[in-house]
Amino acid sequence: MRTLFISLFAVFAFIAQPALADDVDTAIENFRGAGAGDFIDDAYGYAVFPSIGKGGIGIGGAHGKGEVFVGGKKVGKTKMSQITYGLQLGGQVYSQMIFFRDERAFDDFTSGNFEFGAQATAVALTAGAQASTTSGGGGNTSSGTDADSSKVNADDKEYDSRSGMATFTIAKGGLMYEATLGGQKFKYESL
Repeated sequence: MRTLFISLFAVFAFIAQPALADDVDTAIENFRGAGAGDFIDDAYGYAVFPSIGKGGIGIGGAHGKGEVFVGGKKVGKTKMSQITYGLQLGGQVYSQMIFFRDERAFDDFTSGNFEFGAQATAVALTAGAQASTTSGGGGNTSSGTDADSSKVNADDKEYDSRSGMATFTIAKGGLMYEATLGGQKFKYESL
C-alpha cells in the first residue's frame, strides 16, 4: 500500500510539473488580459510565476520559479514551494502573480524566506474576470470576500492589510480536489 501511495504521488507530481517553455512576459500579458492590468501598472512591484505545478494524494506539494519586478524592471528571482496535507487528490498547473502595494510589502517578501499562512487566499482569474475582487495573501485559489475586515482598498485596488500584498492565479490545466492546510514558502534571490 505504501509503495502504491508513493508511486501515485510521484505520478501526480510529475504531471503537475511546470512547463519550462513558459515565459514571464506571456504570463504578465495573460494576467493583464484577465483584468489585472491596473495592478500591474500601479503596484510598487510584483512577483510572476508563469507555471506552478501542484499535485497530491492526501499529502501534496507545489513548486514554481518566478521573477520579481519593481517599477517594471527585473530585480530578482524567486522560488515557491508548498507542502500540504489533508483531503486532496489530483494535479494542477497554474500561473500566479503577487503584487506589492508598497516598499514595506516588497521588503517583507524579499527579506529571505517569506511564507503565506494557511488562511491566505488568492483571487482566481479567468479570461473574462475582473481584478476588482478582494484578494488576500496567497496560497489557496479561493476568492476573498468584501466582508473580510482585514482587507483595505488602496486606489480602488484590494490588498491584504497585514501583508500589503494581493495575489491572483490563473488555472492552466489539471484537476485537483482539496481541503488542505499549508502555506506557500518563497525564497528570493536578488540579481
